[in-house]
Amino acid sequence: MHISEGFLSPQALAAGWAMSAAGIAYGLKRTDPDKIVRTAMLSSAFFLASLVKVNIGPSSTHLSFVAPMGLLLAWSAYPAVFSALLLQAVLFQFGGLAVLGVNTASMGASAVLSYILFGSAVRCGNAKLSAAAAFAAGAFGVLCGAAITGAWLVLSDADMTASVGILLAAHLPVALIEGAVTSMMTVFLRRTFPDVLRPGELR
Repeated sequence: MHISEGFLSPQALAAGWAMSAAGIAYGLKRTDPDKIVRTAMLSSAFFLASLVKVNIGPSSTHLSFVAPMGLLLAWSAYPAVFSALLLQAVLFQFGGLAVLGVNTASMGASAVLSYILFGSAVRCGNAKLSAAAAFAAGAFGVLCGAAITGAWLVLSDADMTASVGILLAAHLPVALIEGAVTSMMTVFLRRTFPDVLRPGELR
């Protein structure tokens, strides 16, 4: 959900940079050395998944896998998202450097909220409940990111409200896809690498 340059007010851009800077700083503080490889791999997955995008007015829709990033990285998702978005902005001009802070804040917040709201249920002892929670997390991550993106646009220009509705509607099928992928990923990891689903307690 990249917001392109030229659509946000200077105040929104400044707020986005402030929020993303705080999230990145805390995420780096919480990133253990043994989690760096995992963080890099998920950042790469985010980078590749979001390369295929469909433009919708001032924004775009694409796969992102923010929920898996949140479930596996917690706050470390912020620097992972920032790294991927920075490379996309520099190499492919996706979004742009000016809106990098806002885009990072939107995706980073979606990842962390997915972890906060669904992480405990995903790690519970009931396999069916875990899979259902993972599906909900995947769908929520997409819709939350779209909602936050829409909020940035409306705060900058109230006339973009109609575009936000289209943006949310376009992300409904993406939410179902990412929910299914997140659920299948969780089932696989519970059977093979259950410790990966415990990125550390929030504090």
